[in-house]
Amino acid sequence: MQLSPERFRSQAQAALRDPTLQQALSRARSGFIDKRRKGIHDIADFEALRERGRRIRDLALSQLDHHLEQLESAVRAAGGQVHWAENDAQAREIILGLCRQADAQRVTKSKSMVGEEIAINPALEAAGLDVVETDLGEYIIQLAQEPPSHIIAPAVHKTRQQISELFDTHHHQGALKARLREIPELVNEAREVLRDKFLSADVGITGANFLVAETGSIVLVTNEGNADLTHTLPRMHIAVAGIDKVVPTLDDATTLLRLLGRSATGQAMSCYTTFVTGPRRADDPDGPGEFHLVLLDNGRSRMLAGPYREMLRCIRCGACMNHCPVYSAIGGHAYGWVYPGPMGSVLTPLFRGLENTRDLPNACTLNGRCASVCPVKIPLPDLLRQLRAEQFRRNITDSRTRWGLRLWGALARRPALYALSTGLAGRLLRLLGGKRGRIRRLPLAGGWTASRDFPAPQGPGFRQQWKKRQTERKPV
Repeated sequence: MQLSPERFRSQAQAALRDPTLQQALSRARSGFIDKRRKGIHDIADFEALRERGRRIRDLALSQLDHHLEQLESAVRAAGGQVHWAENDAQAREIILGLCRQADAQRVTKSKSMVGEEIAINPALEAAGLDVVETDLGEYIIQLAQEPPSHIIAPAVHKTRQQISELFDTHHHQGALKARLREIPELVNEAREVLRDKFLSADVGITGANFLVAETGSIVLVTNEGNADLTHTLPRMHIAVAGIDKVVPTLDDATTLLRLLGRSATGQAMSCYTTFVTGPRRADDPDGPGEFHLVLLDNGRSRMLAGPYREMLRCIRCGACMNHCPVYSAIGGHAYGWVYPGPMGSVLTPLFRGLENTRDLPNACTLNGRCASVCPVKIPLPDLLRQLRAEQFRRNITDSRTRWGLRLWGALARRPALYALSTGLAGRLLRLLGGKRGRIRRLPLAGGWTASRDFPAPQGPGFRQQWKKRQTERKPV
């Protein structure tokens, strides 16, 4: 599946026309929202916890150089090694070099969005390595040869029927065996297939939800335990993470974990939350002989010094996309890169270039739900508006939009003309709406009326109502 952020519009239109995708998305829509609502219910003051999380992330970013140096020292003291990658190409080369050093044939990998960001799987496969995704969702989309469509539920766009067909094709390979259709059966079969992969892997690659500077630990959060098997069983463990994932202390990490689980899946804590510190020690019963941490910049330092610094607070919970009406309608593949939804509409332009992703900052209604649920209070609508303004300044916006904005600006700077034109427009829309009060087709609003009627304004407009209210409040 070839996707690109440059083709957002055509990919979004295809997603809207895909009945199977719409079926899968409709089942997932309310689930995430309801679980989060229940998950935060048992915390007396969740807003205070969000504020603590925001402060922790801001403190970590304000002294990022110090915390990264502390992290490197702690990792080395625990017997591990740290590698610095300026960009995705360097990260791939470092990981490939480590796999060659280990004389690896098979690599198991747990879910990692940074791994997707640097496209590590294609690089390893091109080098002749057998790469196996061990997260169930990632394993499913690996079989389907597709990228993830959600950062915590990679296969949320797949129906059970599609997964059953994938397993039948790849596991049975024409054997006369009944196709599995029930979820427990599918999960058990995946477990059986992956067990041999875990046991025979030479290198295990994981991401890291957090990096703890004071101890040199990485924090892994899963509900399947696949990350634990991935880092424990092979001879070498490679963790790859963005430099923004660092937090100062263990206390800070535990605070953020309380936010992460509830915001992502509604859980107080995931089934498996593991702190990994270095390779196996002499008295450890198991674990890798080598531990390597690859720290990726890939534009994060540039973000740190720029107007989009607040985006680096992100703890990758997925709450913003779970509550986004645009993502809920089209899924993640339409966004064309690793990070979908509101977070992706900010991150992808910053990583891939605003000129290559001009539709993404505009793929938002600015309803504000993403900001209201973000566990670390990232002002996503404000950042999207900044990107739109930057597009306009850099002449990236298409000509029709630019002329429309200029016309709107000219009217907005002239209150009398604005009142006259909006008043006339309101009367015209009421006439077009007729007795139905709705308009089926409207010039310049085809994107709206293609799927629903445009509501005609009823009664006096806002300015008239406001003027009347102010008059009524005047003292006699």
